Amino acid sequence: MEHKPFSFDIEDGKVFRSIFAAYPDALLLVNAEGTIVLANPFAVDLLGYSGDALIGLPVEALVPDAVRPRHAAYRHAYGEQPRSRPMGTQMDLVARRRDGSEVRVEIALSPLHDHGLPYVVAAIRDVGSYPRVQQALQRARYAEHLAHFGRLAVDARDTQALLAQVPAMAAEALGADAALVLLLEPDGLSFRLAAGIGLTANKFAGPNVPRDVLELATRVVTTGDSARSSPSPSCAADAGHLLAVPLSDRGRTIGALAVRCASLQRLGDDELRFLDSLASLLATLLQREKSEEALNHAQRLETVGQLTGGIAHDFNNLLTVISGNLQVLEEMPGYVAEPMAQQLLGAATRAARRGAELTGKLLAFSRRQVLQPTVIDAAALLHSLGDMLRRTLDQRIAIALDTDEALCLADPVQLESALLNIAINARDAMPQGGTLAFTCRSVPALPPELLAEATERPKSGYVAITVADTGTGMSEAVQEHAFEPFFTTKEVGRGTGLGLSTVYGFAKQSRGAIGLRSTLGVGTAITLYLPQLGDEDDIDGPETDAGGRLPPGLRVLLVEDDAEVRQVAQQFLAAMGCTVTPCANAEAAIEVLDADTAFDLLLSDISLGSGLRGTELAQHVEHRRPQLPMLLMSGFSQELADTSAGRELLQKPYTREALERAMVRVLHAAR
Repeated sequence: MEHKPFSFDIEDGKVFRSIFAAYPDALLLVNAEGTIVLANPFAVDLLGYSGDALIGLPVEALVPDAVRPRHAAYRHAYGEQPRSRPMGTQMDLVARRRDGSEVRVEIALSPLHDHGLPYVVAAIRDVGSYPRVQQALQRARYAEHLAHFGRLAVDARDTQALLAQVPAMAAEALGADAALVLLLEPDGLSFRLAAGIGLTANKFAGPNVPRDVLELATRVVTTGDSARSSPSPSCAADAGHLLAVPLSDRGRTIGALAVRCASLQRLGDDELRFLDSLASLLATLLQREKSEEALNHAQRLETVGQLTGGIAHDFNNLLTVISGNLQVLEEMPGYVAEPMAQQLLGAATRAARRGAELTGKLLAFSRRQVLQPTVIDAAALLHSLGDMLRRTLDQRIAIALDTDEALCLADPVQLESALLNIAINARDAMPQGGTLAFTCRSVPALPPELLAEATERPKSGYVAITVADTGTGMSEAVQEHAFEPFFTTKEVGRGTGLGLSTVYGFAKQSRGAIGLRSTLGVGTAITLYLPQLGDEDDIDGPETDAGGRLPPGLRVLLVEDDAEVRQVAQQFLAAMGCTVTPCANAEAAIEVLDADTAFDLLLSDISLGSGLRGTELAQHVEHRRPQLPMLLMSGFSQELADTSAGRELLQKPYTREALERAMVRVLHAAR
């Protein structure tokens, strides 16, 4: 039986036209000359045309002007060898709408030549209409708002002025009708309106905060958790859906950040995370205003991981420039004898230092830190921590201390952070109050159940620091996973699951161990085992001067991609009597080293823009010039942690004295 070749009459193809018109993507039928023969309604809507206005247009009319010549050449080449191209193989395509605007699209091409038809079907899909793309873009916008607020917080001089911007930022980001910041009065029973913005005149301008907002804020402060509410049928016409998150100060809820939206759909989990992060940043700002002590003991916020390490690196570079130039100004002859100038410069220097501390705290929970172990009086640390917790925890929680004198070797900042992590978990396990007990003992060895985990055993034994609560306790199943990253039993939005895993990592990195005992309904006890100070330990640690001052005329090759940071470093080095050769990237430094071998020290940032990193430059130098001492710098603690093995490292922002001490240690180690 003879088969006739497939043929199809466009004018008579009712089934084809029906499928073509009903297809949910934009479809164009293009002939061999590149002219649009058919367009379905979805194509008309997507490209901004009406009726049959697309019919007869060259397909190049839908291509942006900048790529139109290339597209014509591509279309001619495609016509010579037509082939199917599925959607998704080219993600960076843009279509030009009738009004000149552009839209990102994906395009699939289906030639009909095998069916005897000289046409190509182009299926076009708006990438921005993908729910996952919209969600990703929205999350990116939230992250940008947080980053912007973080930058403002670092440079802020007037805390109240910055506080006043928070409601406007929250309302803009969430598309909310109103937003406000409520802070608890000292009596803990009433609120004051710290800042607010709303669409209704005087809605949040005076002391009369709406009752539904006050009720939700009270619930947030009582539970320490976020809360939502929706308007009842009897509410006023402008009443909307409310979302409120707590503002916390060192474990104590001090207020709430609330927004009102007309649509419940605008207050989902992403919005909750954004508002929670904004509230966390705001709480950190309020802590900075209170006192230096509040900064030193600020709660490690669970949600500050929203700020990326890149932002922290930029902050630290800025702070390096600010603090470095301030130090240079302090020593200039025109300012040395001027008391007012010294007072102003001192205040600015302290502010820059606090900005550096703030940046470090923002990354404390989410980044592995470089440990700087030193000798710690564990008993004194626990007594200081107990005093702070008595002021900040729920008054229904009693603090008990039972400590022996003991000296351990650990990083004091990270040890305090670990103990605070455990204490905050204990607080959450005692919602009705209870007892939080700290004990400190010297022990000769680890318990038998922990011996297998010990990578090395200090000859002098351990200092065992136990934090015990009388809370709800853990089941055996929960205890098995308690130290696993991202494991948490808390409600969504209240915990990241990184707290105990961070404590576990700190104990292991400190050559110690961690033990856990818990009984449901009775309580939990967590014990940190840290190396005890022994006769064999070097109590001077990494800060030892190691040889005094730098030799005069030291030749330094400086590699720093940030021009202003590079200038600060040059000024510091010149003041030390060094001869400096500056380079903006690793490639330029390699050329200099190949031409001149008379350098005494390589000083390089780790992040060097788009080229080789500082670590790669260091590896090159180790291979070509193994005798050349090297000092690496970074404003991103993760970079320092990842490159810490066998190298001297300097954290940004740094002072001239810190730079000189690090250089002395490097030169001493090389000798």
